[in-house]
Amino acid sequence: MRALAAPGWRSVRTYATGRRSRPGPALSFEHFIQRARALALYRSILRSTRRIADARTRTETRKFARDEFERHRGVTDIDHIRYLLSTGKTEWESMERYINGL
Repeated sequence: MRALAAPGWRSVRTYATGRRSRPGPALSFEHFIQRARALALYRSILRSTRRIADARTRTETRKFARDEFERHRGVTDIDHIRYLLSTGKTEWESMERYINGL
């Protein structure tokens, strides 16, 4: 027996995902690796902010981190991405030392 597709399934999918067409070109291997590193750093920052006792400071720190990642979202130059990850990691490590000292 043949399964029937629901009418308008494409419009439902578009509505659910917010995408109207296929995503852009595939990432290069190096971009893929750097994207994974960026996500790992972001997750590490979010996990570490749990140790901040003051709820307002914790929220502001998470918002700042999110805003910084969003601000640099469109960067495609591999060297610039590496630089941003390196400086971001260094800045976060110094912030962690401060957080752990509290």
